[in-house]
Amino acid sequence: MNPKDQILARMYVALTLLGLAPLAVAAQMGQIVVTETDALRDQVRAQARSTVTIPAMRGAILDREGRGLATNTARYDLALDPTVEGFQEQAGTFFDKLASLTGVPASRYRAQVRGRSSPQYVKLRDELTPRQYEAIQKWDVPGVILTPEFGRRYNYGTTAAHVVGHVGEEGHGLAGLELAYDDTLTGTPGRRIVRRDRSGRIEAYVGGQVVPPERGDDLKLTIDLTRQAALETELRRGVRESGAEWGTAVAMDPSTGAVLALANEPTYNPNRAAQAPSGARRNRALTDRFEPGSTFKLVGAVAAIEQDLVSLDDSVETGDGWAVFHGYTMKDVQAHGTISFADVIAKSSNVGMAKTVKELDEGTFYQYARNMGFSQPTWVDLPGEVGGVLKRTPQWSATTQTSMAIGYEVSITPLQLLTAYSALANGGLIKRPYVVDERRDMTGETLWKNEPETIRRAFPEETADTLRSAFERVVERGTGTNAQVEGLRVAGKTGTALQVAGGEYSADETRASFVGFFPADAPEVALLVVLGSPEGGPHGGEVAAPVFRRVARRWAGTFPTVVARRTPDPSPAPAAPVDARPPTDTLPSGRPDAMPDLTGLSTRRAVAWLRERDIEPQLQGGGTVVRQRPRPGAALPTTRALLTAAE
Repeated sequence: MNPKDQILARMYVALTLLGLAPLAVAAQMGQIVVTETDALRDQVRAQARSTVTIPAMRGAILDREGRGLATNTARYDLALDPTVEGFQEQAGTFFDKLASLTGVPASRYRAQVRGRSSPQYVKLRDELTPRQYEAIQKWDVPGVILTPEFGRRYNYGTTAAHVVGHVGEEGHGLAGLELAYDDTLTGTPGRRIVRRDRSGRIEAYVGGQVVPPERGDDLKLTIDLTRQAALETELRRGVRESGAEWGTAVAMDPSTGAVLALANEPTYNPNRAAQAPSGARRNRALTDRFEPGSTFKLVGAVAAIEQDLVSLDDSVETGDGWAVFHGYTMKDVQAHGTISFADVIAKSSNVGMAKTVKELDEGTFYQYARNMGFSQPTWVDLPGEVGGVLKRTPQWSATTQTSMAIGYEVSITPLQLLTAYSALANGGLIKRPYVVDERRDMTGETLWKNEPETIRRAFPEETADTLRSAFERVVERGTGTNAQVEGLRVAGKTGTALQVAGGEYSADETRASFVGFFPADAPEVALLVVLGSPEGGPHGGEVAAPVFRRVARRWAGTFPTVVARRTPDPSPAPAAPVDARPPTDTLPSGRPDAMPDLTGLSTRRAVAWLRERDIEPQLQGGGTVVRQRPRPGAALPTTRALLTAAE
């Protein structure tokens, strides 16, 4: 075969093969259509499907009586697939019923369906109420798609805001118990099969598999709403009247560690948390360290009694109210001379406590402070807690021990201080504070209950019993007389600590505090009040103790055992010496224009007369009134009066 014929033969073969190729493709396509249609259709559907998460309803946060502090608001989105078999037969009735239920004309819904961008999906309405959702469910219309959306509501606004906390836009906890117990409250999300359109947008898929979510568990707290509201009200009043920049207060059951209430001022509304400044959202009871001042004298008192340095009746020489320790002068508010160690506590003598504590071994004093919890967190079940700052003895300077004796060169949190005084109330045990009492499922069944936990024994019960009377004397006739509650035995301690401003301690920048418990002989409540930078730098007994008194008075009636122990004021009118001032029954009745002469009266009588007229006494010392301001004959004050008393 010549070359020309070879070329032609090859061309014919190539053309024949090219002509057969379309036939082969067509044959293969025919085979696919005939034999693999169902399988390919299923594969396409699978590729167009996707899974979306259905959020679980968040568990509620309840007070100890079951009142909802944090609950959920449910809203539902309504969508429709008008191509579902059976919908067209009910379309007219469905649109009319929906118009009647929502107040939107049926014609608008029909227009939405006609103008839909996707053949199989159209969203008709946002945020249906639960009542509307239930009604639409009962209609049982094919093609209707109802999707839940949950929001968080804090039913009592600012009340217990720093305990409950708040959630973010995605529904996860950002503060408080909402953060600490986020996993418990969140529950288990569900999932739903959806369809993707050509643009990758997700649409609901009628008939797709749905795995329902599991609701989160509820938390029942140790806090009572009524007591919490009372504490917040009185703290707010104390901050306002003292001109303080802020305040914090915590109450605890000393026998169990259960937190009964916790408040901060300023506060915020968790429903609008993003609008609040960061300072208002701070839980100062856990996050703020401060030098406590004289409330820290509990440590020195326990150590001195335990180490047999002194007894309560032993005399301590405080001289003219000042003393020099390692080149630094320490002062008392006033000179006390020679007084008992019990009065060193009651009158809050810095000199007397420093002289006593300096006789202790450094390591021993440090260990007592550590045992009482001042070097580590309390492990309360709230987020953000910090530990205290307690220097180890190798870091001490020559003045550290005497400074620590009166509450300086040590930093603690308010909750640490309250836990230590709870140990004095309960017989020497450091209890772990806790806020959550129970965890419950959606049916109300208890899944877990918090049990009181003892961290350690800080000091023997006998020591607590011995010292309790001295701290009761603080309120009876010492620096804490403004914490007295009629018919109720109260024990406690005042504290005033200067704060550093401009590199040195400033008398105008103080932390004023009072911490105590009641009834003193069978404590049910331990309560701490701290006010930050009150105007004029007043003492804790002048501004914090009155807050304690008002809270204790309002709370006492909510404890049946406290009510049973309250007694009428047994104090008789003082026997009047020849030059004594008139007894209270000769004081002006009603509300006179001029201030009467109260000197010579017992502090109890003078205080009672002033408080009956809504005048808050600021009392310095105890016993008999020796000075007063305003002076007798001056205009009767509208809010405050200053009394100075002496034994």
